[in-house]
Amino acid sequence: MLAQQFMSYKNWVVVGDVANSEKYAFKIFNALKSKGYNVKGINPRKGSEEVLTDLNLVEYDVDVIDLCINPKEGIKILEVAKKLNIKKVLIQPGAESLEILEYCKNNDIIAIEGCALVQLSNMGV
Repeated sequence: MLAQQFMSYKNWVVVGDVANSEKYAFKIFNALKSKGYNVKGINPRKGSEEVLTDLNLVEYDVDVIDLCINPKEGIKILEVAKKLNIKKVLIQPGAESLEILEYCKNNDIIAIEGCALVQLSNMGV
């Protein structure tokens, strides 16, 4: 599966500092939202009315996790994703690690390294 194929799924979560306009998580979250995706932001360190702190709080079935957080936090998110039977993760540059890739491989989670912003721009939407 390629990163571009993930874009056909509509239910996403973006994990990272989605409330900070200087961060890629914020840019990705807003780009997905503006293109009509059903998307929630998750920041395990700081929630708000708009941002959840836990993947368990998402009220819909998640198709794709967009991981924009350091790998130590990312592996924790993936452990919850496994319990929730979420099978696809797009790993942004800087969020990847061998541990995350191995975890995904060993737990039947499709892990693609790539950038949602690039994929959205390639779609011409």
